[in-house]
Parts: sequence; C-alpha cells; structure tokens
Amino acid sequence: MGAELIDGKAVAADIDARAGQAGAEMSKALGRAPCLAVVLIGDDPASDVYVRSKVKRTEAAGMTSIEIRRPADVSQAEVVEIVRGLNSDAAVDGILVQMPLPDHIDSSAVISAIDPDKDVDGLTEVSAGRLLLGKPGLRPCTPAGCVLLAERAMGSLSGKSVVVIGRSILVGKPAALLFLEQNATVTIAHSRTHDLPALTRTADILVAAVGRPQMVRGDWIKPGACVLDVGINRVDAPERGEGRTRLVGDVAFDEAVGHAGWITPVPGGIGPMTIAMLLRNTVLAAAARAGLEKPAGL
Repeated sequence: MGAELIDGKAVAADIDARAGQAGAEMSKALGRAPCLAVVLIGDDPASDVYVRSKVKRTEAAGMTSIEIRRPADVSQAEVVEIVRGLNSDAAVDGILVQMPLPDHIDSSAVISAIDPDKDVDGLTEVSAGRLLLGKPGLRPCTPAGCVLLAERAMGSLSGKSVVVIGRSILVGKPAALLFLEQNATVTIAHSRTHDLPALTRTADILVAAVGRPQMVRGDWIKPGACVLDVGINRVDAPERGEGRTRLVGDVAFDEAVGHAGWITPVPGGIGPMTIAMLLRNTVLAAAARAGLEKPAGL
C-alpha cells in the first residue's frame, strides 16, 4: 500500500483563509488591514516569481501588500535604510527581505536591521533567541509549516521520534526546536552523521532538508513514517526533451511511497506552506503589536 500524500496546497489554502478571516476581524480594531512589506533586490528570476506569489496571496487574503524593488547594484546602506523605514512605519506589520541578496550585500547585516516584532520570516537573532528559550515570537515559516503538516497527518506529535537531516539556520535547527515544542524527541543529522540510513529508519517523522536531489532512499524510511521533503532541486529531464528539467525533492519519491505512511510531494508539499505561514505570521505580528489577543484559529 502506498503512502498517503500530504497535500500542502490544500492545507496552505486553509491557512490563507484563516489568516484572511482573522485579519478582516482585526482590521476593525486596527483601523486597517494587516500589512506585509516585501523587499526584493536585483532580478533573480526565482526570487521574482516567489515575491509575486507572496504579493498575490497576501492581497487575496484581504491584507495590504507593499512591494519594494531595487536594482542589484543598490548599496547595502540603502537596503538597510529601507528596512529601517519600514520598521518606523506604524502601518507595516511584517517585513520580509527576499533572499538571496547580491554578493556585495551582507545579508546578516540587513536581517539584523529588521525589527524583531515585524520579523515575519523569523530570521533575526532575537527571533532565534525567543524560539530557543521557548518565548512567544514569530517562528520561521518553512519549519513551522513542516510541523503543521505533520500534525495534520498524524495528530499529536508528543512522544514521536523525529530525525531532521540538515542543520541549517533556515530550516534544520529551527525545525528541531519547533518539534521539541510539541514534545517530540528530536535528532539532527548531517554530513558527519555515522550510518545515516540506520538513524533515519528510527524516525516516526523524517524531515529532509539538505538540498541534495533524491538523497534519501526508500529503504532509509521506517515503515509508516511521515516524510517531510523540504528540498526543491532542479534536475535534467531528457525524457521531456532536450534541455528540459524537472523539480525533485531530497527524497527519492518513487521509492519512498512504498515505505512511508505519509509523504509530501515536490512540488506541492512544503513549498506552498511557506507563504501560508508568512501570512499567518503577519496577522500574529499585527495582533501582538496592537496588544490584541492571538486570533482564534491561528
């Protein structure tokens, strides 16, 4: 029997709707809709597509979207000044600077300039510290989406064994902490882990976030496990024609479906959740900044 597909698009649509409803209710107290500002530097095609999707879904949810674009040769000082201007704008609830930035700009300097209370991507040092200490705050979107999808599939995660492959500050480490918040038992694996396949076979929930196409094979997976594939890799697809490509995850999907109980496809799994959690964070940030209670349903 094959694994049950976890439909990230459907869950993301539900979160979008919930965020939109909560934002509409909050707008009465705020006197305006929650507002997300996105900063895009340069003309990276993938970033452009992603930002347009964010803007479209923000507006579809009834929120205000601000899009600030600058050419790739803009100075770091100007980017930091843009962020500081958004920090001081009382009508802006969330700030997201699209990564990657051009090589001459220090991304850590730009991120550190973001007001932590508007850090809807959860990337500032203050946001990371709040997560580590278990204090209220805005959580990183992709890891939070992983936890939510696991909960939708399995119910309570308390006591579950989780193996996270990847120790990045963007996904691996925050994902581990977020699963710990749910009382799961978490192991972070990486390139120096001995006998990785043996370790992953112990996981009730396996999170693959390494950026290596189809690295996780089917026999690495515990029968009935929940597999969350964060990877988005473009590989050659000669079967589709000369020069054609296709997207694959970090998990060998065709093999994994014969072992897993649940699995996220690529595309259509974790990816849509990232923007959904971004909208959720924007509403949460608006509520916290206004001294309002956390909206129900979020």
